[in-house]
Amino acid sequence: MDLQSGEKVIYQGHPSWRAILGFYLKGALVGAAAGVIAALIKSVSLGVVTFLIVLAVTIVVGFVKRVATVYTITDRRLNIKVGIISRKVQETRLQRVQNVNFGQGVYERIMQIGDVEFTTAGTDESNFVFAGVAQPEEVVQNVERATPILSGLQGEAEGTA
Repeated sequence: MDLQSGEKVIYQGHPSWRAILGFYLKGALVGAAAGVIAALIKSVSLGVVTFLIVLAVTIVVGFVKRVATVYTITDRRLNIKVGIISRKVQETRLQRVQNVNFGQGVYERIMQIGDVEFTTAGTDESNFVFAGVAQPEEVVQNVERATPILSGLQGEAEGTA
């Protein structure tokens, strides 16, 4: 991400490795099924090799998928960058952010991961999601730190009431 003059990075991260565990588990199950089929058709050694190949491909794809996704919060913008060879960049100014929410199911609570959703002014297509981040409540706090003017006004309003 190219920073503008005077812009500061408040948070930069990737989806947590714990968020990719489900992907790895599915890959291992597919590899096991393919290995069993290969073992029944040809031989046990072919089944083992098939399983190991599918597992290795799953691990590499999951790692690349995780590393190739970068979430950035600066004092001015939100940015999601996905991809290595082809790239998709989604960006918005912090002033456009209307709501910041995070969600965690039971599995996500146990794994301490979650999705942070930023609702922005405009169409539904302009919503941002930092998917599978570790400690999502800290990401929300980072956004609050990135918007000191808004936080200051809220604190002032609470203090004067």
